[in-house]
Amino acid sequence: MNVLKFGGTSVGSVESIKQVINIIEEHRRNDTDIAVVFSAMGGVTNQLIEIGRMATNGNTDYSELVRRIEDRHFNVVKALIPVKEQSKVFAGIRGVINELEDLLRGVSLIRELSARTLDLITSFGERLSTLVITECIKSRGLAAQFCDARTIIKTDDQFGHAEVNYTLTNQLIQDYFGKSTALQLITGFIASTEKGETTTLGRGGSDYTASIIGAALNADIIDIWTDVDGMMTADPRKVPNAFNIPTITYAEAMELSHFGAKVIYPPSLQPAFARNIPVRVLNTFNPTHEGTVVSRTAERRQYTITGISSIDDIALVNVQGSGMIGVAGVSAKLFGVLARYRISVILISQASSEHSICFAIDPKSAERVKAILDDEFSVEVTHGHIDNITIERDLSVIATVGEGMKKSSGIAGKLFSVLGKNGVNIVAVAQGSSEINISVVINKNNLSKALNAIHNVFFQSEARVLNLYLVGTGLIGSTLLRQIRDQFEYLRTERLLKVCLVGVSNTKKMLLAPKGIGLDDWRERVLTEGVTTSLPAFVEQIKYYNLPNSVFIDCTSDKDIVQFYESLLDGNISVVTPNKVANSGPYSEYRRLQRTALNRGVKFLYETNVGAGLPIINTLQGLMTAGDRFLKIEAILSGTLSYIFNTFRSGSKFVDVVREAKEKGYTEPDPREDLSGMDVARKILILAREAGFALEPEDVTIKNLLPQACIDAPSIPAFFDELENNNAYFESLLTEAEAQNEKLRYVATFENGKVEIALKTVGADHPFYSLSGADNIVSFTTERYKERPLVVKGPGAGAEVTAAGVFADVVSIGSYLA
Repeated sequence: MNVLKFGGTSVGSVESIKQVINIIEEHRRNDTDIAVVFSAMGGVTNQLIEIGRMATNGNTDYSELVRRIEDRHFNVVKALIPVKEQSKVFAGIRGVINELEDLLRGVSLIRELSARTLDLITSFGERLSTLVITECIKSRGLAAQFCDARTIIKTDDQFGHAEVNYTLTNQLIQDYFGKSTALQLITGFIASTEKGETTTLGRGGSDYTASIIGAALNADIIDIWTDVDGMMTADPRKVPNAFNIPTITYAEAMELSHFGAKVIYPPSLQPAFARNIPVRVLNTFNPTHEGTVVSRTAERRQYTITGISSIDDIALVNVQGSGMIGVAGVSAKLFGVLARYRISVILISQASSEHSICFAIDPKSAERVKAILDDEFSVEVTHGHIDNITIERDLSVIATVGEGMKKSSGIAGKLFSVLGKNGVNIVAVAQGSSEINISVVINKNNLSKALNAIHNVFFQSEARVLNLYLVGTGLIGSTLLRQIRDQFEYLRTERLLKVCLVGVSNTKKMLLAPKGIGLDDWRERVLTEGVTTSLPAFVEQIKYYNLPNSVFIDCTSDKDIVQFYESLLDGNISVVTPNKVANSGPYSEYRRLQRTALNRGVKFLYETNVGAGLPIINTLQGLMTAGDRFLKIEAILSGTLSYIFNTFRSGSKFVDVVREAKEKGYTEPDPREDLSGMDVARKILILAREAGFALEPEDVTIKNLLPQACIDAPSIPAFFDELENNNAYFESLLTEAEAQNEKLRYVATFENGKVEIALKTVGADHPFYSLSGADNIVSFTTERYKERPLVVKGPGAGAEVTAAGVFADVVSIGSYLA
């Protein structure tokens, strides 16, 4: 004997009922002895509850909802039963509806809806669906019989969630099935007292019905047909990467079900567990899938945990007080009170000091629980033994479940680590002595992020996911995306890192897509799907999505964007940028960003602030971390000025060299922006700060490279004219340097707490002497590198190397996730 149960979605439409009938017929063709349990059509039970409440309030509009329910069942009959057989089925449905309407008129008159009456009202959903499906199957020539479960399942009178009398129920089921050879089609969810009063087994009770019958008949297996391919490693609506669990133990399934996995109703496993009957979860809409088998043992699997489950909304009740420490009976009284008032507790956690006990409950019960406990413990509060009883709301609970957790070290550490790295604060923790469940209570708004982060660590470790938001799609930004695309497979296979672009913004349009934006068609999608750019809205949406392992990349030089860095870091979103504005402004702002990143456990990376792709800042930070002390920093930090003075030699004019640099794209549109030294000033200031010195922008001294007439020229053409007019000045500088066998270099120097930027001459023994092209160079003189300074040299400008530097920062964050 196999027992099959079909849920509300499985019998929710004409097409789905056709599929159900096909499944039943397939079992019969295979000579499988079966009994079938049905839920109400999808949504009908909720409609019946609403109808009952409307009738209680005297709202006669409930009759329209009754008509809709009737029409749904009529439509199934019209579609699936031959016309000549329909009238008797319509009459049967009408008879049940008439009974419902009579009941509702009575409720409307007395304006009272007791739990007993509500059970009777909600019973009509299963009675109608099972009646209709029975007639559909009989019309196909099968010997089927409608079975009202109220005649064979007996309970107490705890209406709404009745307790089964198994001794009587088992006898009735065995007697009933012993007398009938027809295919039994049974109403789920409902039962009755010994007096014949209709009761219900709780929401999801159709699973329970199937398990009760299966246990009574010692069934070979109980099949729960639903709308998913079995039990999943997590809720696929919240975790897109969730996948099917082929086999799972009773204990694991109970834990997952208790904490929100809706595939199986928790009590439904109890009768099956007692008789060691496997429960199989299958998909009505994908019947060839093997689903999930729940049994006493499960196959060995490669993952330590089996699944992750959650309850979206809970309240946490905290009872604390110094008078509780070492006092026997406090816990007994507390949970005795809760039991007396039938308050279900989801999770319990107690401090080892016994100073506090907290427990999670349904938030709908929070105020009632608070009032009950305030009354019950009023004496303890008055005498100061209990300080207060508080309620925390807007919380969720996540449970990581798995038999493989037993005696496996590091599970809790891994769990807490991934939550910490994603800025998810843990409010409470509970772990049972069975060691198959670690549950954590967190803020509700972090639930999706936490679930995805945990799932990624425990189930998708071969593909750690990094979610990127890019602002600025100019030369550097677009080059970065191309580099990521070209390196995507290498990162995934060799570095175990999956880079996912989820947001792009430029000066005109922005696009946010949490499920990902293709690295090949991002430009087209931004153009066609993007909306008008608003940086505040872009940032707020990033924080709203709250995706795990998020990185904000600013590939602009925009002064306004940096104002959002702190709120992003505070929201546990790492920031990577070549934009120098944030780090070269007031020192207090620089330090605030550093502290925020450190406190929130995220990264603020800006290697490209100083030398594009050169490892200058990383080298400096490495020396600082190792305890070295900086005595002097000398640097050529402008690729433009490096090119100009490497090219300016005897026989050439300074004006011609500058014009050539502009034509090659080395300078800004107005070359004076480069020649002013301001960009170099920002870079050396950043280096000095990274070396531990609290300098402000005004502490940087820049000695003018240009004569005043060149600086004051009213236009760019006029500027070049003034360079021509001052050719003798530049010639003299070059001649003087060459006379001493030295070369001109535009050098930024930090020494003795002072920063100076000036045109200098260097001899053949200086590391800057042999510089060529547009290269940058930095010389670090430290306590450990005093005699021979540490030199970093190479290309310091260009989209390719700058984007590569940003890319390296991003990948380093991915490594941090390991």
